[in-house]
Amino acid sequence: MSETEPAQDPAGFARRLLRGRDRAALATSLRGMPYASLVMLATDLDASPLLLLSDLAQHSRNISFDPRISLLLDATEGYPDPLAGPRLTVIGRAEAIDDKPLLARFTARHPAASFYAGFADFHLYRVAVERGHLVAGFGLIDWIEASELLFAPDTRALAAAEPAILAHMNADHSEAIADYAQRLLGRAGSGWRMTGIDPEGTDLRREGETARLDFPHAVLTPEAARAALVSLAERARR
Repeated sequence: MSETEPAQDPAGFARRLLRGRDRAALATSLRGMPYASLVMLATDLDASPLLLLSDLAQHSRNISFDPRISLLLDATEGYPDPLAGPRLTVIGRAEAIDDKPLLARFTARHPAASFYAGFADFHLYRVAVERGHLVAGFGLIDWIEASELLFAPDTRALAAAEPAILAHMNADHSEAIADYAQRLLGRAGSGWRMTGIDPEGTDLRREGETARLDFPHAVLTPEAARAALVSLAERARR
């Protein structure tokens, strides 16, 4: 992301920040008082946040009484002054859903969650976003409505193809995935895997480290996704 991008495209910048984070501070209401907790995060293909929460957790109990929540996503690491770095607050309602493809999307991003995702007291929540508040640095502050923050075009074709794309890339193109991480994103280490693909990019993971590779242009079909991945692999080799 360039230094000028937040001013030029606040919604796009905020959405990329949202897609790139794997954890967030979750704020819920505890008897009318703010209650903050740490949660692991994934996103739907339109960038709606996904949370996997236990019924036994205090934040889940709070949501059962009042589904209004906010999420703080912090991207200030590496800034000498954290207040000069970007962060995004997402406001909305947490809604429990029974959606196996989205649960698989969450556990692919967070493999440790697969050990407890099937427990009766764990449920997947999708956040119905209402607004976002982006602070991208001093003087770069924007309220962003859900209609701008979320990715609006139809993602169903790509969502249906996602499992097959991931399986193919991880089984047959591990070298390309390593090139994405090492040559395009400057990440070290081996064993990188692709954990998700959406219209605007792909998610990578190595042990406890995650990385995000954005596409130059949005893709909506499996064919377009393949072309984007091939193009990125060629760019990495050059």
